[in-house]
Amino acid sequence: MNPLNHFDDQGHAHMVDVSDKAVTDRVAVAEGVVRMAPETLALITEGRAKKGDVLGVARLAGIMAAKRTADLIPLCHPLALTRVAVDLTPDATLPGVRVTATVKTSGLTGVEMEALTAVSVACLTVYDMLKAAQKSMQIDGIRLIRKDGGKSGHYEV
Repeated sequence: MNPLNHFDDQGHAHMVDVSDKAVTDRVAVAEGVVRMAPETLALITEGRAKKGDVLGVARLAGIMAAKRTADLIPLCHPLALTRVAVDLTPDATLPGVRVTATVKTSGLTGVEMEALTAVSVACLTVYDMLKAAQKSMQIDGIRLIRKDGGKSGHYEV
C-alpha cells in the first residue's frame, strides 16, 4: 500500500501516519488572483472601500486560515507553523489583486495545504470586502508554485 494513501486496507479514509518521516525544514509558496473591474480596484488603491483596509484584513485572514488548516481540511495534520506571510499586491494589468502566501515549519510533513488555504481565504476575504461594489469578481489561479523539504525535495512551477 502507498504510505501516503489516505485510505486504509478496507478503503476507509484515515490520516496518514507520518511518524516514520524525518523532521526537516519545509516551505511552501502558493499564489492566486482576484480579478475585478478597474473601478473596484481603485476602491482598494485609493482607500475608499466601505469595509475598510481590504488588503490588511485579507492578509490577517490568510494568516489565520493557514494556522487553522487542519480544522478545515479533514485529513491534514495540525502543524506548528514557524512563519506565515501573505502578500497582496494590487495589479492594474489584471486588473485585480495578486495574493502570495509563504508558509514554513520544521516538521514531519509539508505545508502545501497551509499555503493554499492562506491564499484561498485571503482571496475570499478580498471578495467579501468588495462584493457590494462588484459581485462578478473572479478568484483564479490558486496553485502551489514552490515547495522545499521532505522526502520529495524541491518543486517549482
